[in-house]
Amino acid sequence: MSENEHEITVDVVIPVYNEERTLEGSVTSLRRFLHERFPDRWRIVIADNASVDRTLEVARELSSSYPEVSYIHLDQKGRGRALRRAWLQSDADIVSYMDVDLSTDLDAFPALIDGLANAGYHIAIGSRLKKGAQVQRQLKREIISRCYNLLIRLMFRNKFSDAQCGFKALTRHAVHDLVPVVEDQGWFFDTELLLRAERKGYRIHEVAVSWIDDPDSRVNIFETAWGDLKGLIRVRFG
Repeated sequence: MSENEHEITVDVVIPVYNEERTLEGSVTSLRRFLHERFPDRWRIVIADNASVDRTLEVARELSSSYPEVSYIHLDQKGRGRALRRAWLQSDADIVSYMDVDLSTDLDAFPALIDGLANAGYHIAIGSRLKKGAQVQRQLKREIISRCYNLLIRLMFRNKFSDAQCGFKALTRHAVHDLVPVVEDQGWFFDTELLLRAERKGYRIHEVAVSWIDDPDSRVNIFETAWGDLKGLIRVRFG
């Protein structure tokens, strides 16, 4: 790297709620991968949103043990709320996030960041529906996901293929332009962010990912789907 070349800095946010059993193992695996495979400067940020188990205690222990790991704590639940806080207070050139279960194969992460650092995109997302993706999940979840993304396409004529994959990255400029206008604080945050980004003319880089469903996931898919439907109607007609 030349003296005049700017070194990219990347924050990897992990939003968590009651993940005391999985957090340490996931952060350990992520640290190992980033040390071995990721050349840029990075930091892991654990975003605890109102956990009532030992998640916050585990986050504090990890932060004390590893200088490249930090944490924030929110008193209210909501993945969108946690990402909003972590991203807006970050000073990194690129901010990203991934689900704590690491369902998305980390091999796709360098390509996600490269699209922003070197290819001129401002947003990059993992896609389980793009050609080349490899997905293992329950048939029910597969059908719901495909129907949801088809509904988005019918309502908005959008170009991105997978709204809800928990594997995304944005430049700092895109964060400060888009996140303040996203209203949702929960699971619909991702979809609303992407829809508003396309309206503003942002180019979205999609990376086909390998993804394995977490059988221990506690997400209520029907409750989440209903919230997403209401969010789509709000963004489309509001």
